[in-house]
Amino acid sequence: MKFSEFVNAYIQIVGAGASIQDCAEILAGAPGKNLLIADDPHHIQGILTLREIARALAAQAPPLAPAREFASTDFQRVLPGESLPETAEGSPAYWLVAESGRIIGVVSRSRVSEQIHKGSLSVMRRMSIFLDSIYNPVVAIDAEGLVIFCNKSLAKVSGKSVEEILGKPISDLFEDSQLIRIIRTGKAESTQKVRLGGKVYMTNRTPIFMGGRIVGATAVLQDISELEAISNELEHTRRISLELDAIIESSFDGIYVTDGEGRTLRVNKAYERTTGIRREDVVGHTMAELVERGFFNESVSMRVLENRKGESLVQKVKNGKTVMVTGTPIFDDQGEISLVVTNVRDVTELYNLQNELGRMEVLRTRYENELEQLRESAGAAPSVVIRSKKMKEVHELAMRLARVDATVLVQGESGVGKEIFADLIHTNSPRKDKPFVKISCAAIPEQLLESELFGYEAGAFTGAKAKGKAGIFESADGGTIFLDEIGEMPLSLQAKLLRVLQDKKIMRVGANHSMDVDIRILAATNRDLSRMVDKGAFRNDLYFRLNVVPVVIPPLRERKEAIVNFAYHFLEKYNRKYGFAKQIAPDVLDILYDYDWPGNVRELENTVERMVVVTKGDVIEPADLPEKLRIAPKSGLAHALGGGSLKSALEGLEREILQQALETHGSTHKAAKAMGVNQSTVVRKLQRYGIDPKKNNGD
Repeated sequence: MKFSEFVNAYIQIVGAGASIQDCAEILAGAPGKNLLIADDPHHIQGILTLREIARALAAQAPPLAPAREFASTDFQRVLPGESLPETAEGSPAYWLVAESGRIIGVVSRSRVSEQIHKGSLSVMRRMSIFLDSIYNPVVAIDAEGLVIFCNKSLAKVSGKSVEEILGKPISDLFEDSQLIRIIRTGKAESTQKVRLGGKVYMTNRTPIFMGGRIVGATAVLQDISELEAISNELEHTRRISLELDAIIESSFDGIYVTDGEGRTLRVNKAYERTTGIRREDVVGHTMAELVERGFFNESVSMRVLENRKGESLVQKVKNGKTVMVTGTPIFDDQGEISLVVTNVRDVTELYNLQNELGRMEVLRTRYENELEQLRESAGAAPSVVIRSKKMKEVHELAMRLARVDATVLVQGESGVGKEIFADLIHTNSPRKDKPFVKISCAAIPEQLLESELFGYEAGAFTGAKAKGKAGIFESADGGTIFLDEIGEMPLSLQAKLLRVLQDKKIMRVGANHSMDVDIRILAATNRDLSRMVDKGAFRNDLYFRLNVVPVVIPPLRERKEAIVNFAYHFLEKYNRKYGFAKQIAPDVLDILYDYDWPGNVRELENTVERMVVVTKGDVIEPADLPEKLRIAPKSGLAHALGGGSLKSALEGLEREILQQALETHGSTHKAAKAMGVNQSTVVRKLQRYGIDPKKNNGD
C-alpha cells in the first residue's frame, strides 16, 4: 500500500504568526482539515489539528498565543509512491506527502495503524480457513484474555458454537486456563494438560507477536485421553516436536538449544542469519567441541550447566560478529537440567533497543509527572526529573508548601537542584503571577548587598542616584524572593532580614521610616546553618525563623536509581540542542551509576553535555568519559592484590594513591602535605611511575 492511497489533501498552510484562536476558528469550520504552520510553503514548522488545539486549551494557553508552540513537530516528508510501514510503532505522528517539492497532503499515524489492522484481520481470515481444517482444537486470545479465534474442532469438543465462544473470556472455556500467563511472561509453554468437555488435552501455548510486542496468545490442544498405544504416543510426540519447531523458527531472535550434556539439538534460521553459522555445522556437536574448534570463544550453555542458573554474556562467533546471548536452563521432574535454551541477538540491535527504551522511560516519567501535576492542580517545571523515592517525597512536600505562604529553607549540597525546587514552589503558589526574584547572597559584595535588597534614599551615600532606588524587596512586592546561599549573608544584614520575616516591613538605606511589603521568602544553602549558629556565624533567631519548614534535597549519591534517568534526560536535551542522535553504551551507564558525583546533578548534566559534544561516534563509549570517571572505582588494597607478586601489588597501590592525591589536591606541594611526606619524595615517585603532574592541574 502506498501513501498516495491514504493521503488527506484537505490541508491549509497558515503563517508562523497565527494564533491559537485563528487556527481554532479555521478548524471549527473544517474539523478534518490539517493546518500546516510555515514561514513559507517549503519550510513547514509543524502540523496542527483539533487534537493539538485541545491540548493547548487544556494547558490554559492564551487565545492569542502563537499556534506554532503547540503544533506537532513529529512529522516526516515522504513521496506519494512510497510504501506504508509494516508497523506504526516508532513512526512519526504525521507524514507530509510531497510531489515535485509541493506538499499535496498529510497521512496520520492513526490512519496507517487502521490500515495495518485491516491487513492483519485479512490475514486472520485466511488463517482461520486453514486452521479450521486442522483436527487439533486451536484457540487464540487477545491481550485482554478474550477469545479472538477458535477453530471448529475446539467448538465441537467444547459443546458450543464458534459464535458463543468468540469475544468471551478464556476462563469461560477453561476454568484453569493459564493462557493469560503466556501474554504476561512472553514465554511459550509446551505439553501442558488441560480439561475440556470431560476429556484431557495436552496443549502447547505460544505468544503472538505483532510489531515486536505481544498482542495475544494461542494454544493448540491434543486429545490424550484415549492414547493407549505407544505408536499413538510417538505420533503425539512427533506432532509436538513439529509445533515446537514452528515456534522456534518463527522467533525473530536466534535460538540455540542443547541437551543436559551440552550437545546441540536445534538451531533456528534467525540464529543462522545473525551469526553466519549453519545448523548442519553445529547440530549433534557438544559446546566444548565447538569452542575448541573456534566456533565460539566462550559458551553460555556450558556456564548454565555448570552454575545451574540463567547466564548472559557477550560472545564472539566464527564470522567475527559480537552477539549477546542469554542461556536459560529447563529442569525435568527430577530437578536435573534437560535442556538449555539460548536466545541470541546482535549487540547493535540491543544498543538501539536499550536507547529506545531509555527514551520511552523518559517519556513515561514525564507523563507520570504531568498526571501528578494534574492531581495537584498545578504543573511542575519540565526540567524536574523525579525517579527516586526520596525525591518523590521532597516533590510532594514542595507541592504542599506551594499552597501555603510559609517561609521555606531549601538545604542540600551544591548542584542538587535547590533553585529548581524553589521555582517549583513559586510556580505552583498563589503568587505564581507575581514577580519571582532570585539573588545570590554570595555573588554581591557585602557593601552593596544591603542597598540591593532594601534600596536607598536620595543622598544616602556617595554615588547614590538623585531620586534614590527601590530595593529587591520593594520590586518583588506581592511575589516571591529566593535568597540563594543565605549562609553567606553578613551578620549586619541578618537582623534587617529578620524584621522583614517577622513584621513584613523594610527600611531603605538612609531612610527614617519603614514601609510595608507583601513578599514570601524562600532561602537555600549548602552549609550547615545550625553549626554556624553554634559558632556565632549566623543568628540563632534568624535561623529558626527561616527554618519553619526545611526541605532537604538529598545528594545524587543517595538516589543512584535516578542517575540513569537523568543521563537519558540530559542526553535527549543535548542531542536536541546540538542536532545529534547519539546513544549511550551500557558500560557507560554502569560507570555513571558507580561514580559518587560530588557535584551532584549539575556535574552529571555537564558530563553528559561534554560527552555529546566531544564524542566522535554515534555511541558514547567508556573511553569517551572524563578521565576521573574512567579510573576504576574498585581501588584500594583488595584491587591491588588481585594478582601478581606482593611487590607489584604494593607498587600498583602506591601509584594509585599518588594519582588520586594529585587529582584531589591539585599540586605536588599540597599532595605531599596531605600525605605527610616531603614534596621531593612525591615528585620522585611520580617520575618513577610516569605520572605527569601538569596533566593533573599540578605545579
